[in-house]
Amino acid sequence: MHPRTVAALDELEKANWFSRVGVRDTTAAIVLSSWDEAITHCSSNDWQNLCLEAANQLCERILERSKELFLKWNEVATDVKKIAEPFVERKITPVIRQYNLPSAFEHSVQWDIIHLCMEAEYADVFPPAYYASQAYWYVKGHFPCGWEGKFPEGKLIIF
Repeated sequence: MHPRTVAALDELEKANWFSRVGVRDTTAAIVLSSWDEAITHCSSNDWQNLCLEAANQLCERILERSKELFLKWNEVATDVKKIAEPFVERKITPVIRQYNLPSAFEHSVQWDIIHLCMEAEYADVFPPAYYASQAYWYVKGHFPCGWEGKFPEGKLIIF
């Protein structure tokens, strides 16, 4: 794993995830007021499609710039998942238990952190963008979970 990926995970490790959910401490995003709202948003087709499109765009940019490195995507992803999945599980288990959150929550967070790592792994080819911006909100104690409007216009929705 690239040192910058390790550094990104270290920053996330030090952060107190979900410590500010529901706190209206920003005007840069729409802040939800409940886990029910957050789960509805993170499991919506619109949000999932936006996140998938961001991952697809990352793949396309890498392929455009380095077919050789793109062909290693699955190998890199497998290595990333070995570290990211247990990391995320450890970070989210307390909040899942406390609020009895569904699997959609875990899938959403896993997707974000795995793709943050993939952006970091390929940052020499294409600069981190979408998932690095998602990670910002985890570090700030929020849960990025939706988008209002047509991307990139509109606003991020967080809890």
